Amino acid sequence: MPLIGAVADDLTGATTTGVLLARSRARTAVFFNEEAAESAEDAAQLDAILVSSNSRPLPAGEAYEKVKSATQALQRMGVRYFTKRIDTTLRGGVGVEIDAMMDCIGNDVVAVVVPAMPQSRRILVGGFSVIDGVALIKTPVAQDVRTPVRENYIPRLLAGQTKRNVGLVKLDAVLAGTVCIKEELAKTRADGNEVIVVDAITLDDVEKIAKACVELEWNVLAVDPGAFTSKLAYCRGLIQQEEANIPEETGEDLNKTVLIAAGSATPVTKKQMEVLCEDPEVFRISIDPVRLIEGGDDAIDEVAIAVEKIVGYLDAEMLPKAILMETALHGELLDLSEEDAKRGYADGMSADRINSGLGRITSLVLEEAGREKVAGLYTTGGDTMVNVCFQLGVKCLEVIDYVIPQTDVCRLLGNYEGLPIVGKGGLTGTEQSGVEIVKRLFREAARQVG
Repeated sequence: MPLIGAVADDLTGATTTGVLLARSRARTAVFFNEEAAESAEDAAQLDAILVSSNSRPLPAGEAYEKVKSATQALQRMGVRYFTKRIDTTLRGGVGVEIDAMMDCIGNDVVAVVVPAMPQSRRILVGGFSVIDGVALIKTPVAQDVRTPVRENYIPRLLAGQTKRNVGLVKLDAVLAGTVCIKEELAKTRADGNEVIVVDAITLDDVEKIAKACVELEWNVLAVDPGAFTSKLAYCRGLIQQEEANIPEETGEDLNKTVLIAAGSATPVTKKQMEVLCEDPEVFRISIDPVRLIEGGDDAIDEVAIAVEKIVGYLDAEMLPKAILMETALHGELLDLSEEDAKRGYADGMSADRINSGLGRITSLVLEEAGREKVAGLYTTGGDTMVNVCFQLGVKCLEVIDYVIPQTDVCRLLGNYEGLPIVGKGGLTGTEQSGVEIVKRLFREAARQVG
């Protein structure tokens, strides 16, 4: 029976938390929705279950119901310890989703919010979120197309979203150690705060916070991007020390191709793809996003053109190392909100159609060229990963490891069983991350062959 259960607002968030547990020897799976989790045959054999509510861009009421439903499903499955997995940049209706889980879990529950992800250089100081040395609202996420973040002080951000009182335990208490953290947590809760934000800048800080919560014997809802959940599980004796899970074989001798579906349009992703495409063995397919947005025959034709090109490359005796499918890394970047407005679409429909097109292309290429020619799949952006897996008929991923934090290695379960897939957030990584991900997928492909 799974002891640890988490609800994430998107798929890549679920894998980011799940992989930390998997690296600590917990058998962990990520499900695309609660129905898939409850119907899974081997779910009782898992140590941890993570469910994506796909709620980040939804209106508050809809997000609440989605998260509530997912939490109730985890309760029916016997989960004892709960996590509300949040984005490292606090996108979406975090406070509303905290309320949804707390309303299900019980009157004695307290939400401990630790937004820090030191592995990815995400920290919290004085309640202010800092991303790789830059204030949160000064990063590209502040202008995110669907879920912009305009508030840098996290207690104030949450107070505007939750019906509960929000408190803060500052860094000076955290640096003073576990005893002081316990005292400040208890005092903050006694002051009437049911949601408590805690500063942290290092993994050691996060572990001290986790230890304090365990020693207080509180019924804690962990609210975090993954590090706090992992440290809580470790302090409770549920998991082991975290270790990498890297295959020995490089896979360099495999005549296979990595298929890349680049749905993210961030400057970080664009640079990563530019560096990757400097390799002459990486081929680039530019897909017209406007035709995918229009739908109908335009979208069908654009998908068919891309599939024909890619299958042609895969018919060669020597296959390319990777094939990049992209819609937003060349030419002028579309304002997807404007595209929705001028067509009378619901918010987010243009983005959904683009990602669905990338997923459809991937699915048709695998059908026509054959799985044996593909080393693995590489997706950028959570919505892209969801759409690729949906088009493949996949509802569950087994998490294995990460290339770098927030760039997670998984295997497909069900259709295309065992096929490796890496999902990377749009703001994550260095210029070389794309190159490293392709290399890692060849290692995973070699593991499958072995």
